Amino acid sequence: MYTEMTEDVVRIMLVDDHPLVRDGLRARLEAVPHFRVVAEADSGPEALGLANKVDVDLVLMDITMRDGSGIEATARFTEQHPDIAVLMLSMHDKLEYVTQAMQAGARGYVLKDAPGKDIVLAIDTVIASGIYYSAALARQLARPAQAQDNQLTSREQEVLRHIANGESNKQIARDLDLSVRTVETHRLNIKRKLGIEGQAELIKFAVQHAKYGGSAT
Repeated sequence: MYTEMTEDVVRIMLVDDHPLVRDGLRARLEAVPHFRVVAEADSGPEALGLANKVDVDLVLMDITMRDGSGIEATARFTEQHPDIAVLMLSMHDKLEYVTQAMQAGARGYVLKDAPGKDIVLAIDTVIASGIYYSAALARQLARPAQAQDNQLTSREQEVLRHIANGESNKQIARDLDLSVRTVETHRLNIKRKLGIEGQAELIKFAVQHAKYGGSAT
């Protein structure tokens, strides 16, 4: 147990509606010298309330909880506490969940059955402003894409890189000084040129294009 805080310590909030899961995570994380679990919550609303009272650097967020979706909670965290990083920890390995989580503002996605060292690496990567995916998800993301990106204009490739970072249309528009409608048009053109139908496939291609693999900085 820590007796004092230093600027190098990562202050973590655990959000999961299973106390035993939180107990296991706390024990695992606090074995790492520069991690400290400073708060726990069993729902998104409770976590948001705690974030107003406790200094937190990173939230380790479950997706499926009795009192609401962790993805919805992540979107609210991103809006209300943009300085707090959110890392998803879930049993769901479908790309649709990854897509939704990244669009909500999550900076990474780790599967609950991943080795403990992966969770540590994920937290360190996200705190260093990177993006992290569990190895099992990275393998899905690394499967051959349906088409190459050399059909895209330089602006479309730029939009694609922002999509790989999990940014929403509004965020991309702000970063590139474009209208939201223009960004939406670029998304549609990218999908049309690459033969991609859904948002999950677009995120998958974007991440592969950015050569993120298992983790990204």
